[in-house]
Amino acid sequence: MRELPTVQSCAATSCSYNESSTCHAGAITVGGSACGTFVEISFRGGVDQGGLVGACHRSDCKFNDKLECTASSVEIGGSGADVADCLTYDAK
Repeated sequence: MRELPTVQSCAATSCSYNESSTCHAGAITVGGSACGTFVEISFRGGVDQGGLVGACHRSDCKFNDKLECTASSVEIGGSGADVADCLTYDAK
């Protein structure tokens, strides 16, 4: 199994996994165009280390290989109508 990419930065500060622009989800899923792990609730959660990319459903991204992200790291942030887009996305 290859090493999972890291979430280098996350600008979705309203996400409960975000602390100081760092993702603390154990692993995120990029679904559609956005982080499918984004959750906005009244408390913070997650793990001590930074988040990883567990799966990617963007089959039209050049970094997607069999639903796995091959980028070395990703950035999550606002782009358009969504506050948690995968900013590393690059069309094939």
